[in-house]
Amino acid sequence: VQLQASGGGLVQPGNSLRLSCEASGLSVSNYALGWFRQAPGKEREFVAAIRWPGGATYFADSAKGRFAISRTNAKNIVNLQMNGLNSEDTAVYFCAAAPRVIVSQIRNINAYSYWGQGTQVTVSS
Repeated sequence: VQLQASGGGLVQPGNSLRLSCEASGLSVSNYALGWFRQAPGKEREFVAAIRWPGGATYFADSAKGRFAISRTNAKNIVNLQMNGLNSEDTAVYFCAAAPRVIVSQIRNINAYSYWGQGTQVTVSS
């Protein structure tokens, strides 16, 4: 399984940014694709995830109402649309895949077996 993330960068507070992650090699029909982030000196934390089949979405409290997660079926790409960004969103963002995940574990970092490289998101004026 390979996960290729893209879309990070420098953005001013209040603006938006869209991250994308293309997943290849997933051979199971039940999985979740998620985004985590890690700020300097902090632990990696859950941001959002989308579960397949069904497309149910899950968000950290910090992301609710500001972020949206979606999946492009054709290419198994998961997108994270981030709106209303602030300095606390500054972090390295990682996409990850959790095969055969159960709903109660969606936000658990240990449920994710495969990780992409991180992409830096910096929110600064």
